[in-house]
This record gives sequence, structure tokens and C-alpha cells, in this order.
Amino acid sequence: MTGPRDGAVTAGRYTVISADCHAGADLLDYRPYLARAHHDAFDAWAATYVNPYEDLLADTADRNWNSDRRLAELEADGIVAEVVFPNTIPPFFPSASLLAPAPTREEFTLRWAGLRAHNRWLADFCALAPGRRAGVAQILLNDVDEAVREVRRAHAAGLTGGILLPGTPPGSSLPELHSTVYDPLWAVCAELGVPVNHHGGSASPPLGHEPAARAVFMVETTWFSHRALWHLCFGGAFQRHPGLRLVLTEQGAGWIPPVLATLDYYHARLTTSRAQLDSAEAKFGAGLGVRAPSAYWRENCFVGASFMRPHEAPLRHRIGIDKIMWGSDYPHDEGTYPHSREGLRAAYAGLPREEVAAMVGGNAAVVYGFDLRLLDRIAARVGPTATEIAEPLTEPPAGATSPVFATGAAGRAW
Repeated sequence: MTGPRDGAVTAGRYTVISADCHAGADLLDYRPYLARAHHDAFDAWAATYVNPYEDLLADTADRNWNSDRRLAELEADGIVAEVVFPNTIPPFFPSASLLAPAPTREEFTLRWAGLRAHNRWLADFCALAPGRRAGVAQILLNDVDEAVREVRRAHAAGLTGGILLPGTPPGSSLPELHSTVYDPLWAVCAELGVPVNHHGGSASPPLGHEPAARAVFMVETTWFSHRALWHLCFGGAFQRHPGLRLVLTEQGAGWIPPVLATLDYYHARLTTSRAQLDSAEAKFGAGLGVRAPSAYWRENCFVGASFMRPHEAPLRHRIGIDKIMWGSDYPHDEGTYPHSREGLRAAYAGLPREEVAAMVGGNAAVVYGFDLRLLDRIAARVGPTATEIAEPLTEPPAGATSPVFATGAAGRAW
């Protein structure tokens, strides 16, 4: 893609696609999607499982699986389509799969069965709203051949959101993402045009349960998620697989220009040293390709800029107008629902319409294969108007919990 989508404001309304939403089945509803051989193990696991997440126990938990409620609430929020990441607990997992990337040998078979059950459920869930949901399939990295088979199966089942790439946090025992052991995975994703999504929070190591752990997690978690970018760049994944696409979701967007500058600096420094064989740094440049990381960003990478903050929008040209995909993070508390229109105003008021149109929907349509002819017709009925989004937000909506409305260093004084 070379630029933002042209003519993306239909009947004066934006076609808004959320590039970051979450869904999953209610716990017992996963059972029909498991092979019969796993039913007894599932019954035993489910009978003693205690869900650790308050939002999955609340009366609003059905937003994850109630298709009609979900469509109605998203439309009321001005959103016509969504990229669907996991949220509920898949079978045989102790917690959300984002936080459990590396099962033991004993757990491996059941964990794989649980993720496949989620993927099968998600394909059916997306089929309830044809053309409006791009489901993201889950995989494990312990067995790359199994991961490749699941990518092909999920793609054939109609999950157009690509795959959720697990993290490889310290202590996971998994090879790091720069390893060539993952080349078969990158190859099949490039072959099928399957986006590789790396979601924030999916690569952090355990930090314990002391009171400070949550604050430390907030400081470190996005950095651990960012690592996928330089691992794939320096590991040569994009060089060997030019069609590979990496999407970094719910990790913010303002970090991208300075990090690319840092990566380019090290790339130039180490490749120069490699050419000077008497340099003490020459050995550190071994294996690096000739292209700078910023070149791979321009050609292979995108950002799922969930609830994009006001201070990030001025960086849009440095990030790339055609790289940014806004997300509401529905149904999470930190998401913008039911104030997505105000969230869009906070980030994009006063910007050129064609740029806003690209960031709120046009780019996601290209990356995830949405049919804009279908979605434009829905947006003409429910989408936010261009005039509305152009109006600066002067104060946050009452009861809003999304960080996009926060004050402070990364927010604004309302």
C-alpha cells in the first residue's frame, strides 16, 4: 500500500473499522468445538476452574459472545467492522492465552486443543456478521510445524484477521523471535497474505504479586511487545519473506519514530563495523541485512493504534499515514466504548478528511481485506460524520475510562 485510501468519506460519514476488539466464547460453550477425545478432560478442568477476571464475571461479559448485542453497541458507537482478538479463557488455560505463551510438555496437547477450539468458535462467530469481523487465530510457537498447519486451517475457515503471534518472554524457553526456526511460519503467512499480529501485553515475563508489580508491568509491557519489531528486522524475516506483514497492536504509536531512529542508528553502526574487519564491533553486525529497519517499517509493518492519543496524531506523517489503524479496544474498560466518537475527536479533530478516513478505516480495510463497498453502505447509516469528528473535544465525556481522555504527560489538560 502506497498511500491512504482515496475518497473514504461516504455521504459525509467515516467508515470506521476498529483494528482492536476482543471476543471469545463463554467457558462451557467451547466444549462443542473440542474433539470428543478431550471432552472428559474439559469437563474436569471446567468443573474446578475459577475465572480470575472481573470483567468476565460481570453482567456485561456477554459482549464477548453475544453477536446481536455486540453489533448493536458497535454501531451505536459509530463502528461498522472489527478485527477480533481473543479475550475469554480458552480451554485448559490458567488465564488469558496472551499471558501463557509457553506450555510445558505435559500441557502442550491440551493447550493446542484449547486454542483450536477457540479458533473454530471464532470462525463461526465471525460468520454471524459476514464481512464485518476479521477474526485473529491463535497459535503456539512450541511446534512450528503445528503452527503452520493451524495457520492454513484457520485461513481456510475464513479467519481473515491473521494470527496472534505469542511473545517469547524471558524464561519462556522458546527461541527468540529473531530465530530462523520460525521461517516456515513467516513463509506461510507471506504466502497466504496472513497478517502477523503482535498484541500489547503478550510478551511480558511474570513479575510476581507485590503491590509494585502492576506499575512495573505498565512501564515494561509495551517495551517487551515492541521487541518483535527489531527481532524480525535484525533477524532477516522481512528480507527472506518480503510479503510478510507485521501489525503491532495496542502498544501506542508515539514510540515508533524514535525507536526506528535508534534501530537505524545501530544498523548503520554495526554494518559499518562489519565492513571494517578490524573494528571491535564487527562481530555484532554479523547476519544483518543491507536494508535499514525503517525501510522494513515502510514496506512490511503497521500499527494497531488503539484509542490513539492526542499527542500521537501530530506524529502521523513520521509514523506513516498508511500505517495507522485506529482501534476502540471493545469491550475492555480502557477502550473508548461508548464514547468512540469523542475519542476520534480527541485524536483527529482538525486533520484533513482523507487522512482521518485512512486512519479510522481505510488502512484496516487493506490490511485485513474488508470489502469497503459493503461497509460504506453501513457507515452511511451509522458512521460518525466528518463534521462531527472535525470539532475539537473541549472536555472528556462523563464516565469515560479510556486513557485517550486522560490528563498528564501523555494526555491533555481539559
